[in-house]
Amino acid sequence: MRDKKAVKNPSQPANNLFGKENYTWIIAGLGVMGLGLILMAGGKSADPNVFNPDEIYSFTRITLAPILILIGLGMEAYAIFRKPKA
Repeated sequence: MRDKKAVKNPSQPANNLFGKENYTWIIAGLGVMGLGLILMAGGKSADPNVFNPDEIYSFTRITLAPILILIGLGMEAYAIFRKPKA
């Protein structure tokens, strides 16, 4: 009895999990999350020995950066669940 080996038919297209648009959304989501992390880190202080609450608790670090990270996570979820075009 001969071993039956799976022979791939070259005329069949490969079944990729994600399409090109999915990968585009994934990269865009990573970029938005990266921007949020950079904004959350902020810049360096003029004098590191002095506590400046206006720099630490600014709108950018407390509100904008976390919103960008959540938007980036939403983009990642959309990219994963989006069906690639046939």
